[in-house]
Amino acid sequence: TSGGGGKGMRIVREPSELQEAFTRAKSEAEKSFGNSEVYIEKFIDQPKHIEVQVMGDEAGNIIHLYERDCSVQRRHQKVVEVAPSVSLPDNLREQICEAAVDLMRQIQYVNAGTVEFLVSGNEFYFIEV
Repeated sequence: TSGGGGKGMRIVREPSELQEAFTRAKSEAEKSFGNSEVYIEKFIDQPKHIEVQVMGDEAGNIIHLYERDCSVQRRHQKVVEVAPSVSLPDNLREQICEAAVDLMRQIQYVNAGTVEFLVSGNEFYFIEV
């Protein structure tokens, strides 16, 4: 539940791998972040990492400043950010940007922020704000 940069993460492809991966992830998370809590989520093989910049004000207005593709990474750290993403179809770009705005509107967000998604094919998944 803490972390970043791939620390405390494991990919499990077979049920028989789960126990060892879980134990190692908890241990690494404890050593790296002082917190051994972990959770399980779907693994998406070779996704695009898309971020949407948003801004919200105290009057409830939320806008997006479109997206950037942060898929070029080294050891789970962004190396290159490309804006706009050249690989997203327009309809998917619109859906992702609107999802970011809807999320921030729901929490009455005030400030500048970034909403991050993983994209695989025509599906996208929220990662974090």
